[in-house]
Amino acid sequence: MLKWWLFILFCFVRICTVQAIETLTIYATSAFSAPWGPGPRVKRAFEAQHHCRVRWVTFSGSGAILNRLKLEGGHGRADVVLGLESSVLRAAQESGLFAPQPLEKRQLTLPGGWQNRYFVPYGYSYLTFIYHQQRVMNPPRSLQELLEGPDHWRVIYADPRTSSPGSLFLHWMMTCTGPAVDTAWQQLARKTVTVTKDWSEAHGLFLKGEADFVLGYNTSLAYHQRQQPQHPYRTLRFAEGHPLQVEVAAIVASSQQADLANQFVQFMITPTVQTLLPSLYWVYPVIELPLPPEFLQLDRPSVLLKFSEATALQRQQWIQTWRRAAVKG
Repeated sequence: MLKWWLFILFCFVRICTVQAIETLTIYATSAFSAPWGPGPRVKRAFEAQHHCRVRWVTFSGSGAILNRLKLEGGHGRADVVLGLESSVLRAAQESGLFAPQPLEKRQLTLPGGWQNRYFVPYGYSYLTFIYHQQRVMNPPRSLQELLEGPDHWRVIYADPRTSSPGSLFLHWMMTCTGPAVDTAWQQLARKTVTVTKDWSEAHGLFLKGEADFVLGYNTSLAYHQRQQPQHPYRTLRFAEGHPLQVEVAAIVASSQQADLANQFVQFMITPTVQTLLPSLYWVYPVIELPLPPEFLQLDRPSVLLKFSEATALQRQQWIQTWRRAAVKG
């Protein structure tokens, strides 16, 4: 009889212990939380340090994350968001779905600095076009030269509605071409092989030889350098400059785990996490750290393109312009 009561007591203690463990739900891009990405190591390290559970909910890109949060209308389970990028931050802030953060950001070493108190950067790359040097003998030196180049050039890029680089490319085109953006999209449409759902699909088709140019990141060449030191891929450097894609962490305003969420966001800019990102996520860290040899060989654009963050309404108008012009092309 005593053994039976001891067994019941043991089960009760276990149940109470399990219930006492807090769970942090994080909406993240699939590239971050994938088994080969930094997500699993970040999860284990944070759980061990804070005696909690981390639960990933994965999405294809920042646009998909933001759309999901808007649909939930502040009634979802997300505590933290990882993977929103620079081109959607104004629209994200206007949504009222995110909480300001008390995090001290002076230790960040981000090109151009950082001021936004709603979003904390944890990694960045330069947006560019990657080309195969054996297929393109005279690569364009500006975005305008790419648009006006021969129609036999084949280009692939990701959809601005569903992918981070596609969304930032929308800003790039609007900033550099202005009133002539309709014509610019039509010029590009004549060279476009396909518009893919996300970056990984676009890059995969490029590697299969489906295109001469693909929209991507300069840091992708660090990955190729590690896999194949004599790879044939190069990045374009445009006279107009290149956008910086910054990925950020944010606390969802409706989170019931605000303290734990803030601890996680702060954890993202510690050396524990930052040292993982160059080799597992292929982005630059946002704090001063030694970089892997592959990163030291990358071509960093000499001009950092500045653009105004778009409102939600402006983004919708730009997407409509893109769709209309691309069809005409």
